[in-house]
Amino acid sequence: TAERAYMFEHAWRQFKKKFYLEDLHGIDWDFYKKEYAKFLPYINNSIDFADLLGEMLGESNASHTGARYRPDPKSSNDYTASLGIYLDNDYAGNGVKIVEVMDKSPMLKAKQKIMPGMIIESIDGVKITPDNNYYALLNRKVNDKTRLGLLDEKTGKRWNEVVEPISLSKENQLAYERWVKNREKDVERLSGGKIGYVHVEGMDSDSFREVYSKALGKYNDTKALIVDTRFNGGGWLHDDLATFLSGKPYIGIEPRGQKNMGVEPASKWNKPSAVLMSEGNYSDAHMFPYTYKALGIGKLIGMPVPGTGTAVWWEKMLDGKTVFGIPQVGMRMIGQDKLLENSQLDPDIKVKNDPAKVNIG
Repeated sequence: TAERAYMFEHAWRQFKKKFYLEDLHGIDWDFYKKEYAKFLPYINNSIDFADLLGEMLGESNASHTGARYRPDPKSSNDYTASLGIYLDNDYAGNGVKIVEVMDKSPMLKAKQKIMPGMIIESIDGVKITPDNNYYALLNRKVNDKTRLGLLDEKTGKRWNEVVEPISLSKENQLAYERWVKNREKDVERLSGGKIGYVHVEGMDSDSFREVYSKALGKYNDTKALIVDTRFNGGGWLHDDLATFLSGKPYIGIEPRGQKNMGVEPASKWNKPSAVLMSEGNYSDAHMFPYTYKALGIGKLIGMPVPGTGTAVWWEKMLDGKTVFGIPQVGMRMIGQDKLLENSQLDPDIKVKNDPAKVNIG
């Protein structure tokens, strides 16, 4: 359509004018416009158009590019709800067998305690068999009162419970919190309680407050801190985090009759730390470990991080639903005359995830 042709032209011009390097990483931008424009007459929907636009922007070999189409949600759309449980994938009988009920799962609000090993036999009266799809029975059930038929195999008791399933995004958050809690337990067990562990979920204010609260709260008496940034998608927090972790004791606090009550700075982490990073770090989650290393705060542990250190501007186009990205601000390493973008950051200590352990979660 004429609208898509205009949007294509607009994105191409904006990228040419605002990309953080005038040479656009040395590519022939006019050539790519000509080549990708050939496909416009054959695009008949906005999802394909966003894919086409994203492919063209990606020719710049830069992070923070691409395009996406986000239509307004409709109540008629298919959307699978979640019960906040993990299932036994090896179970072959009727129903589905529960192996774990997640913290904050809607199942915890049931009148009778639902335990691992129990079977969900039906959902809203529809029996679950090996021939039908359990997940289809949860379609469009988010926050709706849903009747579950349950079986306790140990006692043979059958009964019904009414719960309100949650969204998949909420389930993802519960799974994340479960993962963090398990990592905390691992570090406490392996260090004998001498080392604290915090995960930085995003480079934002909420994540900083979480790190600050745990580091100076439950881990205040530990001897060192592991700061895990793996799978962090970015934001803008690198300097705040680095400043917080760079505390150096300069004065002791001694009220009358007491010694070693504490030190200043009390509002910073003033003991050793190390940063975990991985291939999944992105954007400011690349800039933070770089900052941490550049300032000599501590060691980087994990796997190399791709060079994605730019600041992006996301523009919503005239249809109100298509968004594309332009990395507008580059970051240069002081004293090296080198940009962070496309410059891989290597750890001081390289540790790869064991694929066998990843497969079992």
